[in-house]
Amino acid sequence: MFVLAALASLVGAPAISRAEDMPTAPSFVDNFTTLDQSRWYVSDGWTNGSHQNCTWSKDLVRLSDGVLTLGFEKRKVKDRDFACAEIQTKQRFGYGTYEARMKTDTGHGLNAAFFSYIGPSDKQPWDEIDFEVLTKDTSKVQVNAYIAGKGKNEKLVDVAGGTENAFNDYAFVWEKDRLRWYLNGQLVNTITDPAKLPSHAQKIFFSLWGSDTLTGWMGAFSDPGRTVTLQVKRVAFTALGQPCQFPESVACAIK
Repeated sequence: MFVLAALASLVGAPAISRAEDMPTAPSFVDNFTTLDQSRWYVSDGWTNGSHQNCTWSKDLVRLSDGVLTLGFEKRKVKDRDFACAEIQTKQRFGYGTYEARMKTDTGHGLNAAFFSYIGPSDKQPWDEIDFEVLTKDTSKVQVNAYIAGKGKNEKLVDVAGGTENAFNDYAFVWEKDRLRWYLNGQLVNTITDPAKLPSHAQKIFFSLWGSDTLTGWMGAFSDPGRTVTLQVKRVAFTALGQPCQFPESVACAIK
């Protein structure tokens, strides 16, 4: 995942988790009945770099009937021909269970993502944990992790029925000695190599963006001719050692 290195720091001082020796903000569940301004920062007016063919635009972040929608559409904003959307938490989170219930759209050269990230914008090393749907092929989701800016931990996971036809549950469980990804409650990937495990508290992101240049990864970009969307019904973070917060939570079932 590519994240703007020049973005100003937006985070307050985190609390310390009792379960592990990493700072973390408290557990939460957000069902998007409103957009909590104390939790979320909406990106607006910049891009993440030359690879991105769209400008973050806050008017493409919308709420309706408990669904958060991020949009991508043809509209010139500054020096880019398209507008796109991203939100991120203002606080950082450490070891625990991260979960999102979301549905993507389709389109060539687009990336719909749920991930955690910290990096130079917060005067920290680049650590990241990803779920990325490259919407050229909605039958799969890519999981990945970056440690000190180095990736190469990606894996493509099949999504039965596709990411665009129904809401699916995406979760990762980050512990000091392992990192596990879950899709609709099923374990789909595990990393235990200490060299491949993030070690810095991170912000939670949702984003939808496009690229004209990352064709080997995202496919050749094609103007969709309409507004493309990423929809999110719920996001949650459950710190290690804390009780699960809703019945469908991965944190209720795993050990």
